[in-house]
Amino acid sequence: TEGLSPAELFGPSPVTVVVTSEPDTWDIDASSCLGCGQFVDWDRMPDLEQQADIPGDILTKPKKELKRLAREGYWASSRELRARVYHQLIQQVTCRLVTPDALVYTDVASRLFGKQSVSSHPLPDFLEGCSMPTYCLTLEGVTALRKILICIGSLFPDITYSPALPALVALLLHYSQGEAQCFENISRLIASNAPHTSYIDQSFLAHQASCMTFGDLANKHCPAAHRLIASTSENVFEVYSEWLSWLFHDLPFSYAIRIFDVYLLEGQKVLYRIALALLKQYRLSVTAAELEGTDIKADLQAFVQNIGEHVTVDKLLERAFGIRLFSRKEIWLLQMANRKALMERGITMVQSRQSFHLAVDLHNFTSSIVTAQEMRIIWSWIPERFSLFPPLLLFSTSEDGCSLQRFYSCCEGYEPTVLLIKNTEGEVCGAFLSSDWSERRKSGATSGFFGTGECFVFTVRPETERYEWVFIKKPELAKAVPRSRPRSRSPSPAPASLLSSSPHGAGSSSSHLRVPEPPRTKGRLSPFLAIRHFLLPSKTASMFMSGSREGIIIGGGGGRALALDSELLWGRTEPCETFDNPPLCQEDFKVQLLEAWGFQNT
Repeated sequence: TEGLSPAELFGPSPVTVVVTSEPDTWDIDASSCLGCGQFVDWDRMPDLEQQADIPGDILTKPKKELKRLAREGYWASSRELRARVYHQLIQQVTCRLVTPDALVYTDVASRLFGKQSVSSHPLPDFLEGCSMPTYCLTLEGVTALRKILICIGSLFPDITYSPALPALVALLLHYSQGEAQCFENISRLIASNAPHTSYIDQSFLAHQASCMTFGDLANKHCPAAHRLIASTSENVFEVYSEWLSWLFHDLPFSYAIRIFDVYLLEGQKVLYRIALALLKQYRLSVTAAELEGTDIKADLQAFVQNIGEHVTVDKLLERAFGIRLFSRKEIWLLQMANRKALMERGITMVQSRQSFHLAVDLHNFTSSIVTAQEMRIIWSWIPERFSLFPPLLLFSTSEDGCSLQRFYSCCEGYEPTVLLIKNTEGEVCGAFLSSDWSERRKSGATSGFFGTGECFVFTVRPETERYEWVFIKKPELAKAVPRSRPRSRSPSPAPASLLSSSPHGAGSSSSHLRVPEPPRTKGRLSPFLAIRHFLLPSKTASMFMSGSREGIIIGGGGGRALALDSELLWGRTEPCETFDNPPLCQEDFKVQLLEAWGFQNT
């Protein structure tokens, strides 16, 4: 990346950086300690906040009650209350033992800036190419913001990339008694070490992993918006990579500060929720025809900047909290898996996003079943950490013959895989299968189901549609598994009934599903959406994939989403409980072509 300008690395800045008449000269006074509120230009605030009667015990209320009050906008009734709440909440954040405080800031600021009234200091390298929103700060406030960021660069040398940090410092500065208090509080958020919790991404790798995680969540929770973006943008990830900018660069102050209220109590998970709500709202406001030929990334940015024309902040938050995400731990597992994939791809430093997120090459991709554009749509459904890699053909009936054993031998060692099927009527369907087919041997002769909740089935022709694990849409139905409970693997249907109709499904017992913990593999993360993390209402809720000498089954309960015989010549598709899908093509079909695709990660 040496020699590249910020514009070449990141494209146009998402917001306008404040420019003074002397852009390189800042009035930095080491002794400045302005009173609370004097960093704010009240004429630029959306509404002058009115003082409210503050109950004396407000800060002693349980966290659950504080969450409710924050979500309802209680802090907005009083600037004094918001300032007190912010300070107390941040002081309760668990963080590293040696975390710089207000006294350290005073000492370092004095040493860095001396007693000169005017000094010029460059911002830290980790902010290169990042914009610095200032909201309603005065020029003195902008100077204070700059000083704090410079001191963070000095005291936190491990930070290498953090585009959201300037906005978070600016928001906090509106409600701080002085620079030193603001610095101490932001330092605690930077140094937080609470399990499965992160407030501020501090490296390019962490930031990219967060963007990928948002892309995964948008893929699952905003399918209509995702389909629209995938159909109008060549690089879906490039659109999603701006998700934090929507919240802390593009939204007006009155919206951003309400997000900050809940963020302090609920961490990064709440940011995902609100960005998803923005995406859903955007989908309601546009049509595919309107977007044809437009820059969807710029259109989304303009939508967010003018959000007041579309939805109030209260309604936006209400919709955000109506989105049922998985647990904080599950999201953390997904984020860690995305980081691992980026590291395997060698993406740890700032570089052009374009170079590694167009995995399906429209000019060089060849399949006997789908076009390159159709494969791009399928790739847009796949978890971000896998779609980093281009597709690799593992098996094809046209080249390898109609042999199930040959299919297994070609696919084993690859995880995940994509199965594509074209029947003799020209219909095309398939499945994304998250686990290595060698897993089928671990259950012995009974050949139980395996896989994770990332598996899904889909149709390509005549209609393009995806059907995910039923708990993606209804995560509240699955509870955490108590550690002390015994677990057992669910049986597969009897081989003799592989392609027969199964109106009642196999394993229709209402007992809760348990599966054994697999042996830990060095360097391997616990998989995202592994069924051992959930207490499911029935065995039929997680029949993802099963393989034996007699054939393949994908999906179960009330039917099989896909079932194929041992010669890969005949198949059957039915509605099933695991994916809540209709038949993917005509129910009994003859296979014309079958392909299995892996991911070219070397």
